[in-house]
Amino acid sequence: MRSRHLTVALAVVLVASSAAFAVDPTAGADPRPARFDDAVTMGMTGVQIVSARGQGYDIPRAQAFYSQYEYVVGYYGVESLVAELDRDAHDQQFGMPLAIYVTDYARMDLRLTDEGYLNASDRRRWVQAEDASFVVGSEARTTAGPAIVPFSDRAAAEAFVAAHGGTIEPWAAVRQRDVADRSSDAAAWRERVADRHAWANETVADARTLLDRPVSVTVGEDAPTIQAAVERAPPNTTVRVPAGTYPTNLTVSKPVTVRGAGNATTLRGDGNGSVVRVNSPRVALSSVRVTGVGDNVSIENTPDVDTGAWDISVQLAYGYGDAAVELDGADGSLVHDVSITTPANGVVLRDARDPVVDGVTVHGSETWQDGFMGVMVMRSRPVIQNSTFTGGRDAVYSHRGGGMVVRDNHMTNMRFGVHEMYTSDTLVADNAVRETDAGVIVMTGPEGNALVGNDVRRSQSGVVPAGSDSFVADNVVVDNRYGLHVAGKRTVFVGNVVAHNDVGVRAATIIPTNAVYDNDVAANDRYVVATVGPLRVWSRDGRGNYWSGAPGADRNGDGTLDRTFHPSGTVDSRAVRVDGGPSLVRAPAVTILRRLQDTVPAMRPTGVVDTAPRASPVDPDALAAVNATRKPAAEQQP
Repeated sequence: MRSRHLTVALAVVLVASSAAFAVDPTAGADPRPARFDDAVTMGMTGVQIVSARGQGYDIPRAQAFYSQYEYVVGYYGVESLVAELDRDAHDQQFGMPLAIYVTDYARMDLRLTDEGYLNASDRRRWVQAEDASFVVGSEARTTAGPAIVPFSDRAAAEAFVAAHGGTIEPWAAVRQRDVADRSSDAAAWRERVADRHAWANETVADARTLLDRPVSVTVGEDAPTIQAAVERAPPNTTVRVPAGTYPTNLTVSKPVTVRGAGNATTLRGDGNGSVVRVNSPRVALSSVRVTGVGDNVSIENTPDVDTGAWDISVQLAYGYGDAAVELDGADGSLVHDVSITTPANGVVLRDARDPVVDGVTVHGSETWQDGFMGVMVMRSRPVIQNSTFTGGRDAVYSHRGGGMVVRDNHMTNMRFGVHEMYTSDTLVADNAVRETDAGVIVMTGPEGNALVGNDVRRSQSGVVPAGSDSFVADNVVVDNRYGLHVAGKRTVFVGNVVAHNDVGVRAATIIPTNAVYDNDVAANDRYVVATVGPLRVWSRDGRGNYWSGAPGADRNGDGTLDRTFHPSGTVDSRAVRVDGGPSLVRAPAVTILRRLQDTVPAMRPTGVVDTAPRASPVDPDALAAVNATRKPAAEQQP
């Protein structure tokens, strides 16, 4: 079944969420510390946490119990707790802290590595934050940066300072520290998106200069084979490959450009391994067609990989398979105007800084289970743009591809369009994705990702973010089973058009820290489905979302309906779909109950509420364009 893989992936998130430790805020006495693994966690990225765990490093932690939130919240790093407590909407969403506990290193066998990472061999112990002494500015660090280290005993803190530097502060002083906070509003995020586009523009412009190198060798005139021509060519020159079919498994180990005559120039491998291997910076491959790729998508071992690395299994399973073009350590290289037919990978980017994949066409397997990745990004920061991917497993898959930009691509008939794993600070923009399990999907707790302006249709799910402090904006998700997944933490969802899906929005997080406003949710079979968790308020500063058919009137002309809207609620969700729905929502008993719920927090239902639903669409032109470009129902492929 096409949706099985995505369903399993999402189920992992939901099971973890539903297992969180619940708190009774009316119990009176301070709650006792919970098992950290039972908490809903925030702070640090997935790669930082897993990397520390894999190397045996400890991370100072905190856990907080709140008056208006039923779960204990765990924080990786005292810094992340301080940043969250300072966030503008924190008190409104969680209430006041009932108790805060931090790791107590006074009762643990604590040592620092030569690099300053913490090693603590004893089981974790806790102390209330107000009773702790905190060492700041010492040599101690985590995989995320400098660490604040708490102790229940001041003498233990003084001994740590004597050995490793720093100063001692009480909780009141730590609470007031200016800690970097990555969350921001939409305006700040749009500036960040513009900066990432600007970086990508500069990177592409620099890579395209490789196409201007003078021709030094022509295959067939100056050398009998492409390999011989590459070996003969001086650095920073071009090897010209005239039209024709060239049996080759090419290795490029110097900064040269290999340029053909478009699809008339075919580099045909022997069906074993990669066809073109590049292991030098500043190499360009342009205007050729590549076939004859091997079908191995993973390996069991290689001397190039640290067998003790925390992600060794991922590297071997994903990063060393066969490809049409393989760039290994090829900083600043370019794959341009290349057409690829492959049973495995199209392009592999491994340990390459600022490579560019531009104008590439990749034809993968007809069924995704039989193929692999259009572009495999492994520990690299590329720009991937203006390319077309058909078939295969994922169009773009990244593992530790922090900072990459994927924009203006077309992706059709595969598992996932863009699939990010342990990848932060990316820009995924203006891609058109069709007939997938998920158009854009982010996993493993990253941060700082921008998913902007993508158009996903006829898929199981449109946009599925995860992680924290990210930006999901201006996407168009149409004719999918699920349109938009509101997931992750402290993420801004704004300007999205969610229309004609079976379910418009899936509320898939139990931490109510996301900002969801100024979105158009129209003509879906269901507005919202919500997972377990507290009430999530989807409006900000009096600005909500447009829900087509939402009951209510704009009597004062301010653009907002005069009643709140519960798109996941029993009554409001049926207002349009069920006969008699409009009459039901106006019934006196329903009206009285709603007023009580709006004013008494304890009576509010779970699910989603929009306290300022819009009376008209945010972007009527975008909705009109969606309706104008939809395929007739008879042509839809779910």
